[in-house]
Amino acid sequence: MGLKELRKGVPTIPRVLSLLSSLLERSVQKNEVLLEETQIKDVITIFHGLREPTLSIRQYIDRIFKYSGCSPSCFVVAHIYVDRFLQSTEVHLTSLNVHRLLITSIMLAAKFIDDAFFNNAYYAKVGGVSTAELNRLEMKFLFSIDFRLQVSVEMFGKYCSQLEKESSEGLQIERPFKACGIKEGWSKTNKDDSTCAPTVAR
Repeated sequence: MGLKELRKGVPTIPRVLSLLSSLLERSVQKNEVLLEETQIKDVITIFHGLREPTLSIRQYIDRIFKYSGCSPSCFVVAHIYVDRFLQSTEVHLTSLNVHRLLITSIMLAAKFIDDAFFNNAYYAKVGGVSTAELNRLEMKFLFSIDFRLQVSVEMFGKYCSQLEKESSEGLQIERPFKACGIKEGWSKTNKDDSTCAPTVAR
């Protein structure tokens, strides 16, 4: 099964990609300095690799966007999910675990808030892991955050503002609210609300 490049021609790259990359890179650098200076041993989980991946965080996020076709909102929601994971565990975000946490959280965000998404086998190919490994990562992640996938509009806005602080030019990121999962009290009865626009079909 080959990867499908869903961004034909010259794509419009959402600003959220560079801002999220910048924030995560700073967080990783800060944590790795902290771990080295304090000699604290990080908690090793199934999200940890043996060595740092060759792709940078920015390159990895761009790759996921290019081949997954998920909405810009997914990256904000994935950031929220990663924070929930880190807060519920004693894990530090480092270069050894950030890539696996990203592909897992973005996949879960796409499943929860986008109208269409791929299966785990496809996301595994995009993320450079096996399907079996991604399945294990998904289950570990879900149990670690106690299956808390709902994100309120207020929480979404808070994280958007946090990401916008990464921009030296004061640019706003995309806040389409296309994903119906990002609604306080979302239910089946209001899924067709006019605030919910269709996402990319795939």
